[in-house]
Amino acid sequence: MITLQTLQKYSLFGGLTEEQIAKILPIMELESYRPETDIIAEGSPNDKIFFLINGEVTVVKREVVLTKLGTGVTFGEMEVLDVMPAAATIRSLSDVTVMSISNKTFREIYNMDPKIFSLMIMNLARELSRRVRRMNDKVVEVIKQLSDIR
Repeated sequence: MITLQTLQKYSLFGGLTEEQIAKILPIMELESYRPETDIIAEGSPNDKIFFLINGEVTVVKREVVLTKLGTGVTFGEMEVLDVMPAAATIRSLSDVTVMSISNKTFREIYNMDPKIFSLMIMNLARELSRRVRRMNDKVVEVIKQLSDIR
């Protein structure tokens, strides 16, 4: 069973009270995946944000493993916002349990309580901004390494 306290650990729920999370918990989906399952396939439609409750996944783009993700992280946010095909494949490395929120569920949250929706979207924007900053730092490091080689 997924508890309110479990979800409060995810940045998307930052600033939400237990009562607010309790309102949306019943419309979230609980999903399980076996090892070596593509949860999201690069280039395919995805309309869900996933919260990794248990297990480990890899992020693969053009057959290159970019990173591994473990319990406590989210994935799938980009496609929910820009409604484009999945930017990368998310593949389970172990038995994986996730909670998810689809675009349809976000609309339900908006209709139910616009304040909750607004907080979640603001949190989503902040999380994506943090990821862009980290990616920029990685790009700078790679450029420095390449220039050192020359």
